[in-house]
Amino acid sequence: MRIAIPVEENRGIDSPVCEHFGRTPYFAVVEIGETGVSVEVRENPLLEHAEGALPELLKSWGVDKIVASRMGQKAQLFFNQFGVDVVLGASGTVRDVLRELGLEV
Repeated sequence: MRIAIPVEENRGIDSPVCEHFGRTPYFAVVEIGETGVSVEVRENPLLEHAEGALPELLKSWGVDKIVASRMGQKAQLFFNQFGVDVVLGASGTVRDVLRELGLEV
């Protein structure tokens, strides 16, 4: 499974969650596999707001789930069309979010 979390800074697992999904400078991409959990922070190449562009980008990265603080209805609809689960209400750091999801890192 691959989870994307919008983050403010590139500090790996200690990156703080970005409150504005559409303007996040980075995404923490969390890979959950048989050997454990890994986190890679990627720069958001789409800082200009284009409808549906971020959901399409994250789907192209192989993301199965997006965990964010908040997100507009249109973005949620795009994710649903791509088969990507959306979880809202995230706060703290990537580590905090993973713990809330029941993942130990």
